[in-house]
Amino acid sequence: MNNEQTTAATAPAATSQPRIYVASLSDYNAGKLLGRWIDAGQEAHAIHAEIQAMLAESHEYPAEEWAIHDYEGFGEWKPREYESIDTVAAVAALIAEHGEVFSALLSHFGGDLDDARRWIEDGARGCWRSLQEFAEEFIGDIYAQKIDRLPKFIRYAIDYDQIGRDMEMGGDIFTLELDGMIHVFDATI
Repeated sequence: MNNEQTTAATAPAATSQPRIYVASLSDYNAGKLLGRWIDAGQEAHAIHAEIQAMLAESHEYPAEEWAIHDYEGFGEWKPREYESIDTVAAVAALIAEHGEVFSALLSHFGGDLDDARRWIEDGARGCWRSLQEFAEEFIGDIYAQKIDRLPKFIRYAIDYDQIGRDMEMGGDIFTLELDGMIHVFDATI
């Protein structure tokens, strides 16, 4: 499949910017609430600096430990309480670049950032309203001249829906559904 293939529809954008709520564990353990919402769409060192600034506001000693107590804008991926800030920043950047489909892909691969990054960069084929629409465009791009030479009664009998399902069941592609759209990935990369 050609990586430059055009799509019938574009991927939906993420609904909100990824951010995390980081809390001071010293304060939390003392029954106090000290935390801060932090934009995850920045470099990891900047997130760490904001965490340190929040911990510096604590009246509990020592205020060194923190945890992610809430998050938003990460779609299907759920950062854990002690998720690496490097991972949080990388995921936020990839969501900003590719939209919520990256979060769905990351969830599909069980949180494996390397696999999700590989498939979004090398295996994404686009987004369609249906698997049938994808198959019709894919087959048309490859076999257009041959299909045009077929009699109309044969051309109109081609079952693109079945071709799409066969491609998926046969392991040539895999799909993710997001907001009513089918995102297609080349499963053979």
